[in-house]
Amino acid sequence: MLVKKYMTEVVRIDNPVDSLYVLELKSAEKPFKFLPGQFLHLALDEYDPSLGWPESRCFSIQAQHGPDTIVLSFSAKGKFTTRMAQELKAGSPVMVKLPYGSLFQNSDASTSCVFIAGGTGITPFLSLFTDQAFAAYQRPRLYAGFRNNNYNLYDAYLLRANEINDGFEYRLKYEDKEGMLDIAEIFEREQPGSLFFLSGPPVMIASLRKYLETAGVDRRNIRTDDWE
Repeated sequence: MLVKKYMTEVVRIDNPVDSLYVLELKSAEKPFKFLPGQFLHLALDEYDPSLGWPESRCFSIQAQHGPDTIVLSFSAKGKFTTRMAQELKAGSPVMVKLPYGSLFQNSDASTSCVFIAGGTGITPFLSLFTDQAFAAYQRPRLYAGFRNNNYNLYDAYLLRANEINDGFEYRLKYEDKEGMLDIAEIFEREQPGSLFFLSGPPVMIASLRKYLETAGVDRRNIRTDDWE
């Protein structure tokens, strides 16, 4: 799928908790084309073809609301995302280019699939869970960890996933009450031949990958959303 540039407009930008934001963008030109699990490059400065693509940051595409509207989540931590939080408002123009990545491409839906996410790392998974292609997955499981209940903005997406695939099971864990995700506990519940998808902070991904590889999981059966 060819990467294309899109001029978009901010439909809404919400700040439901602390530094966590939800951004909805509408294409001003053509419908978005991407596959579940793919991501985009977002630029705040005006795009001038003679100067090349301006400074940008990658974001997982969380969901698509109709052919011309997409949603993503981000934490305002670094310089670029802090600028997003400060400058963006309804009606703001934003340039994006997409799609990038192949997280779920070439994966066998009939294989036992385990999805492990930390915080906003759940977002690339949601783009699959709310796509009709998710119906073909055989008993998929999600383990997601959040700082506390306020950081879980995704219940509606998970309910939609259950409507698409009634074999979908998920466990949510809140750090303030139950501690962090325990990969040993997760692995004990799953089949060694499962396909593991990991998404979250880089340190978390590295730790989970190391455990799975040490436990004997084939590297080809560990897929990560670690473009950051």
